[in-house]
Amino acid sequence: MPSTLSALLQPRSVAIVGASDNIHKIGGRPIHYMQTMGYAGTIYPVNPQRDTLQGLRSYPSLDALPETPELAVIVVAGDAAVQAVADCARLGVGAAIVIASGFGEAGEAGKRQQDEMVRVARAGGLRIVGPNSQGLANFGNGAIASFSTMFIEIPPQDGPVAVVSQSGGTAALVYGLLRQQGIGVRHVHATGNQADVTVSELALAVAQDPDVRLLLLYLETLSDPQVLAEAAALARARGVPVVAVKSGRSQAGARAAASHTGAMANEDRAVDAFLARHGIWRVDDAHALARCAPLYLRGWQPAGRRLVVVSNSGASCVMATDTADTLGIGMAPLSTATQAALGERLPGFAATANPVDVTAALLTNSGLFGDVLPVVGADPAADLFLLDIPVAGMGYDVPRFARDAARFADEAGKPIAVAAWQDAVVSEFRAANVPTFLHAADALAAFHQFTAHGQLMRDVAADPAPPPIAAAPADAPTRTLSEAASLARLAEAGVPVVEHYLCQTADEAVAAWQRIGAPVAVKASSPAVPHKSEHGLVALNCNSREAVAEAFTRQTRTLAEMQAPVEGVLVARMTRGQRECMVGAHWDPVFGAVLLVGDGGKYVETVRDTAVLLALASPAAIERALRGLRMAPLLDGVRGEPPLDVAALVRVAARVGQLVHDARGAIRSVDLNPVMLGADGAVVVDGLMEVTSP
Repeated sequence: MPSTLSALLQPRSVAIVGASDNIHKIGGRPIHYMQTMGYAGTIYPVNPQRDTLQGLRSYPSLDALPETPELAVIVVAGDAAVQAVADCARLGVGAAIVIASGFGEAGEAGKRQQDEMVRVARAGGLRIVGPNSQGLANFGNGAIASFSTMFIEIPPQDGPVAVVSQSGGTAALVYGLLRQQGIGVRHVHATGNQADVTVSELALAVAQDPDVRLLLLYLETLSDPQVLAEAAALARARGVPVVAVKSGRSQAGARAAASHTGAMANEDRAVDAFLARHGIWRVDDAHALARCAPLYLRGWQPAGRRLVVVSNSGASCVMATDTADTLGIGMAPLSTATQAALGERLPGFAATANPVDVTAALLTNSGLFGDVLPVVGADPAADLFLLDIPVAGMGYDVPRFARDAARFADEAGKPIAVAAWQDAVVSEFRAANVPTFLHAADALAAFHQFTAHGQLMRDVAADPAPPPIAAAPADAPTRTLSEAASLARLAEAGVPVVEHYLCQTADEAVAAWQRIGAPVAVKASSPAVPHKSEHGLVALNCNSREAVAEAFTRQTRTLAEMQAPVEGVLVARMTRGQRECMVGAHWDPVFGAVLLVGDGGKYVETVRDTAVLLALASPAAIERALRGLRMAPLLDGVRGEPPLDVAALVRVAARVGQLVHDARGAIRSVDLNPVMLGADGAVVVDGLMEVTSP
């Protein structure tokens, strides 16, 4: 990893500026943690009021230290923190963690002070985490430069999970949820305002740790997506799943994020597209970040999403089946041979179809789970297994249940999860390293995430590697091209557009209609009027000399009354298809060209059945996105209609994405609606393009 980040995660010496003798104060916690958790480097407390602190010699200033520390933890506040950063930069300290708050998250004055702090640090080659940071913790080497109380509440255990978060509270919460499940955690890092070092950079660093097998992220802003893309690629190459919360989905959430860490909100659907393109699974909250960890860490590679439910409650069987259906997880159809084998092992009144109800006979025969699981596990239709135990306790051999489930998990090589809520039951299964959830709904949601994320990672690996993100600020003035000019630019890019002619006189319009030889649409063409129909500037199905001439005259008169510039009148062939679709693209200042594709027509903004991808998505990725929409069943034809030419729509979308990508911000947006899709092609009927002004 870069030497500056090595100073953060693997420092050989740490100075604590504002150190305290009290382990329950912010300046005392890092010293206490490092002394008790195996840190082998040198700790330098800095406090001019004390000669010793927590058994260590204390120094009056950074200048008084016998060597330049690799890492400084700055606990002092306000101007003292700014001065401490300046001292670190002057002395050549590698990195600093600024715990003090009251900077960018506190308003304009704090933001100016924060910017000055960063300027001074960069001039001296100093990297900063924070300000407003809870700190960093590496339990692999004991470098705990953090003041989190959670490390006292739930004792640390080194393990295969890394947590990197802008929020210190969220980092602590995810750590606590993981440790409650008995899962060890290697890294717990919080960047705070991330005025310098970002979540993406730390993610890239910890992804290089060979002992990390799961990476969990909390983001409030994403200013360096290319770095996160590199981290995701490295993790994917190592088989490490990356799961992320990106908060600020709503406008209210974005405002809250801004007040929390000084973040700026990213456009949310573009964030979705970016994360999916790089195989990062997005969840909604911190609990969801930790929920699936037991499944990820077993290293299972399920062949599919077909589920078997085994329970000692018929009602639990039914409810689990309903929940699985809602999540799109199918119930495995057990073979006749499997059901016959189950019948030999279960009471005659037990259900041998899937779901499998072993009934209350479990109370008198604690071996039923152990008898059933190998049988259903051998069925080739079964991929996932839920052991739902709504009641157990006195009289039940719960340790045997756990042993049988653990043996199945090890021998079958197929994912199993247990749903149980009683503490004594949960503890037995977790001690046996069987993924255990308090509710069947949680277990099934984890199965959904685990299997869908695995497929996403495989899809991303199979697609061509995305090019580096080449975004640029979108702050130049823009103008909207007329429909005629927009269609011309699209045609030059190889996008199929409707046959059309730009006419300057009524006679030219009539001649164009005659040339087309079919009903036409007559539409005024003016860059000042992008939305024509609401001004009466569109006439459809014109199929006579009189209708075409009248439409031309009326529309040019209306434009004159509106004092709008007139390019002419567009005469275009009336084109029909089985489905009106839409394709759009825009230039995002962070992610570059972003593509939109899906159902179109006049209700596009109401129905909102569209998918967002990064431009230059592969044809396979675009088709997968289309087939994930509500309109997907229509693509294959319904009620005797032929299948739609999905490949043609994919080609239109790919060319539009390429066009906006290649323009590098000179084209700000393209809006094609409708794109008429039929059984033998797709054609753009209407299109508008926004470009930067000269």
